[in-house]
This record gives sequence, C-alpha cells and structure tokens, in this order.
Amino acid sequence: MRPSPAEIVRTLVAGRLPGLVHLAHRPGPHHVRHVTDPDGRVLLLVPVVSDLAGALRPVDGEDDVALVLDVLDLPPAAGAPTLGRAWVSGWAAELHGDQARAASIDFAAVEPTGDLLDLGTRFRLFRFEVAEARWERRGGVRRVDPEAYAEAEPDPLHASEAELLADLADHHGAEVTAYLRRHFDLPEEAAAPRVVRIDRYGLVVALGRPGALRRARLAFPHPVADHAELVRLLHPMVCPRAATG
Repeated sequence: MRPSPAEIVRTLVAGRLPGLVHLAHRPGPHHVRHVTDPDGRVLLLVPVVSDLAGALRPVDGEDDVALVLDVLDLPPAAGAPTLGRAWVSGWAAELHGDQARAASIDFAAVEPTGDLLDLGTRFRLFRFEVAEARWERRGGVRRVDPEAYAEAEPDPLHASEAELLADLADHHGAEVTAYLRRHFDLPEEAAAPRVVRIDRYGLVVALGRPGALRRARLAFPHPVADHAELVRLLHPMVCPRAATG
C-alpha cells in the first residue's frame, strides 16, 4: 500500500509546509500561515495590517472571497523524491465570535502560536471548505474528489519525517544498511541503500549510486497510527539482535 492522492493532498496542506494564496483578479500571490482542521477545512491566520488582509476583503454584497491555496512539498533529505504540489480552492470568509474561538483551538492543535492570543486585534482567522483539490506531480495534474479529500487523514509521520530519517542515519545507519541489503538481496559491493522517505505505509529506499539511482518501497504490514507504532515496526530493523533473541 501507499498514500492515496487524497491523503497526499491532505498531508501537504495540513499546515506543516509553507503556503501561498492566489486570489482571482488581485495582486499576489501572498505568503500565508495556514492549517487544516479535523474536517479538512483550511484556516488562514492573517495579520490585520497586510496586503493579504486587504485582498481577502469581500466586494460589496459578498460574504467571502474565492482563492486557491498552493503548497509545494519540501523533500526531507538529499535524494528524496518530492510528494509534489497541492492546490486546494474554495471561498474564504472571516470568522468571528464563538466560531473564531473554536477555530483558534483547531489552529493551535497544529501550530501553537502565541499570535492566536491577539485574534481580533492584530490577527484575523479566515476559513474555507475545499471545493476543488488538485495534486501536481511529474508534470501531470490529477483532480482529487473533495469528499475523498475531506475523508482522508494527513500522514501522522509527515511533521517529524526529517527527524526520523536523521535518527535512522545517525544512530542506526549500520543496522539499517545491513537490513536493507538482506531485504533487497544486494551484494556487498553495491552502493549502500538509504531510506529517503517515511510515511505511514512504509519506507522509500534509494538504491544504487548517484546517476544510476532507483527507488523501491518497503511496505509496513499495516498503516501506522503514530510515532510509537512506527518505533515498534522498525525495531527488528534497528535492533536485529533483540528481535532474534
């Protein structure tokens, strides 16, 4: 198994990566601080004094503004493949009162910033439901059904992926290399395999030397729910003696 397009888009727009907002017929794009709530709705934390705040002001007679959130994946390690780019669009409206307070809790669950304490004075919260979602990768664009997007979950390992990869390389490098050589039946003279991506479904492994690189997926027996479950699944790889004792 591997992440579905809907899961990848949910993961990319979850709020751990920088985002850009594009508004039709208005200058831009604009850098934006964003997260998604448990239902996949996008929350934007916008300074009151900013070009984006002005652009998000509805025209007379309207309550919201059409926009597109653009998020590009940042690969966590050298040689790691990119997850691509996510584009989600909808109509953003400013939140007030109880709605803003409830949304600030959702925002803080992803990004616990102190700026939320200045909500209503220095900052405003906007929210939109995703009406259209697209996933761009390798020059192609794939549409993602908005209902599938809303039902998908962001990958629970994505926020700590870079740290997980660094820990495997720095503290368990020899054990991981030996395990991967056995699993992929690689001769000792072959270039050392490297784990270059981790997601809830498995590991992406780089095989071969630069210039002749290929990648393979090492799937987990089931999708992991959190970091603790990942540690249990990786235990035979990083502690082979304990696993066979």
